[in-house]
Order: sequence, then structure tokens, then C-alpha cells
Amino acid sequence: MNYYHMWFNLKDSRKDLEFCRAVDAYLGLLKQEGKIEGWSLCRRKFGFGPPELGEFHIVVRAQDLAQLDAAFSTVATRSGEVERLHAPVYSAVTDFKSGLERDFPDPERAV
Repeated sequence: MNYYHMWFNLKDSRKDLEFCRAVDAYLGLLKQEGKIEGWSLCRRKFGFGPPELGEFHIVVRAQDLAQLDAAFSTVATRSGEVERLHAPVYSAVTDFKSGLERDFPDPERAV
């Protein structure tokens, strides 16, 4: 499994539940279309965590890099339903950082 991590703050934290609904619609569509395996949205609790990573964290799960690339290719069109659902998500965030991880050991490095 590959994990695409996104850390960020909201431009307006008073719209946190509105943002949650937007993420659910957007990533839910990608999951429904088989572009991702799943996702989760987390919020920092009690302020614990490195401040440079932001208050919110989304993890997108993809079976492999080919699946993740297909998801990125779909979103990169910036058109149709996916863009209609993506725009309220990316326009609400600031201080964005991302990373990519994998299960370890993975099949290529099996013990």
C-alpha cells in the first residue's frame, strides 16, 4: 500500500465541518471510481504535533503508484465533476505540505 500524506491548515478554521463535507465528496468520488483505495482526515488534538505540519492531515491510500498516478491524472484535467468537487477543497487550505510513504517491508523488500 502507498500512502499520500497531506498536512495543512484551513484558511478559515470556522468552516471546518464544511471542509469535511467537501473532502468526503471529492475523495469519495475518487474512491468510488477506483482511483484510490481509501482515505482518512485527521485533525490535531490539543495542539500536539509539529506546528510546521499544520492542524489537519489527510492520508490517501493507493494500492500502488500506478493507481495513485491514475488519480493524479484524473484530478489534473481540472474539468468536470472532479474539478467541481476538488475546487472547494484546495481553495480552503493553506500551508500545504505533502509526502509519500509505503508499507515496509513491501513486496519488493520482503523479509
